[in-house]
Amino acid sequence: MALQFIYTYIRHRDEKELCRMEMRAFFGQDAEDNVIVSDIAVDPSRSPFIQTRLEVLLDADSLELLADKASELEVDQLFKTVCLNDITLAETAKIGHDTRRDIERTIGLQINGEPELDHPEVFIGIMKLDNRWYAGKLLYSSSDWHVHQQKPHMYSTALGTRLARAAVNIAVPHPEGKRVIDPCCGIGTVLVEALSMGIPIEGRDINPLVVYGSRKNIDYFGLKGNVTIGPIADVDEEYDVAIIDMPYNLFTHITAEGQLEILKEARRFSKSCLIITIENMDEMLEIAGFEIVDRCLARKGTFSREVVLCK
Repeated sequence: MALQFIYTYIRHRDEKELCRMEMRAFFGQDAEDNVIVSDIAVDPSRSPFIQTRLEVLLDADSLELLADKASELEVDQLFKTVCLNDITLAETAKIGHDTRRDIERTIGLQINGEPELDHPEVFIGIMKLDNRWYAGKLLYSSSDWHVHQQKPHMYSTALGTRLARAAVNIAVPHPEGKRVIDPCCGIGTVLVEALSMGIPIEGRDINPLVVYGSRKNIDYFGLKGNVTIGPIADVDEEYDVAIIDMPYNLFTHITAEGQLEILKEARRFSKSCLIITIENMDEMLEIAGFEIVDRCLARKGTFSREVVLCK
């Protein structure tokens, strides 16, 4: 069997479109349900939506057959077995608490290794999905990034942390060798999320006050990143990706012409661009020379933003 990963998701209904766009960026496919199977490895802690990643080592048509196969599995770290069917997974119904504990014991007793319930070094996940059983190495998503919601410098129209994190993943799903810039970075919400995921990104803004706030926010979370004061027109290097939350708040007074100039400049120095905007910009994007390759509407209550990926 080819190596594969099973990812489970948790998302609010308002985030469904954004979540699926992130799926498409990571995996080249999406899923209507809260589970997706892929042969692509993604750190689950990068996503604001992924709950767990199961690296499949064993699969079988029944629990009994899975237990037989588990006797061939050797784990050299203290392990704990966890049945992931504590919620409905796609079309597979939730399994009750007592039954899940029985499943965990059944499989755990067959594995060659030392179980440890309180302080395991590794988790072995067990999952029933579409009438088939799976077991393998389980990774939980970390929620450490939640602390980024409380920055020392903030303003009311800044991107939410969850949207910013998903936007970075959509723009740069596989960052190896990529040069990334946020040329209108504001107080650095996107910068903080990218840097916290180990994605090198440069920031720039024309407003010295928000650049000061951006630098302080980056330092506050113990991150290292370069933020430059200056207009987007002064960018004189080439980048693989630009991420732009289009300025729109009362302090920018930006005109339609100003927005178009931002897009034209981004087209000049970036191979691809992720635009976040409160209004449709399709015509401007076409004039600037971009081609839209994916999009979604990110909602939060009655407020919504368009997330548009362009090349």
